[in-house]
Amino acid sequence: MAKIIRPQRASTSSVRSAPKKKAAKAARLLPKRGAKKPAKKAAKRTVKPKPWTSEEVYEAFDRFRKANPEPKGELEHLNPYTLLVAVVLSAQATDAGVNKATRALFAVADTPEKMLELGEDRVRDYIKTIGLYRNKAKNVIALSQKLIAEFGGEVPRTRAEIESLPGAGRKTANVVLNMAFGEHTMAVDTHVFRVGNRTGLAPGKTPLEVELGLEKVIPTEFMLHAHHWLILHGRYTCLARGPRCDVCLINDLCRWPEKTV
Repeated sequence: MAKIIRPQRASTSSVRSAPKKKAAKAARLLPKRGAKKPAKKAAKRTVKPKPWTSEEVYEAFDRFRKANPEPKGELEHLNPYTLLVAVVLSAQATDAGVNKATRALFAVADTPEKMLELGEDRVRDYIKTIGLYRNKAKNVIALSQKLIAEFGGEVPRTRAEIESLPGAGRKTANVVLNMAFGEHTMAVDTHVFRVGNRTGLAPGKTPLEVELGLEKVIPTEFMLHAHHWLILHGRYTCLARGPRCDVCLINDLCRWPEKTV
């Protein structure tokens, strides 16, 4: 006769203890009465620098003027056309690098007509030491064609018309209008953008915001040379790394909290 094996029953004590263990575990996970909640990290507060007064802005540019009454742009050119070409070539390149390439180029092609006669391949050979030279050579030829076809071979004198040229943007238009035609424009490059924000003179998230901010606060009598003063200041004094605060003309007016003087 086969032996019947009956399944063992859990003891009453073990069955009763299971819910108690679960309850005890849940209790351990609950915060104890009177226990302090972890403190929330305080949000960092960004303190906006105090805006410059009109007297401070005047003082700053008066100092720039006294130190350098007739500032000059560092891009070499012969006329408005070669200035336009030089500025287009200067995108993502240094002025020194552009000048090295354009000295020979402008010696043989200082008008749109001469540039077209030279042709894209030869233009490319002249500027091959400049970054993005292939695309820039195309733009130089294309803008030369458009100048002849639509503007009688002359550089136009409005921002919108200059911006319509291949390779030319707002900064290019502002530089040409200022340097070639004496317009009170503010060209914002990386140096001007840095100076405007770092000093608190005209803070902005975009070059256009900085441009409009500077135009708003700079007195008219300084506007012809203002962008040159700011470019030179950013290039040689208010450097991106290791700014030379000890020799800065406006260090007592600057709002930068990390200045070294």
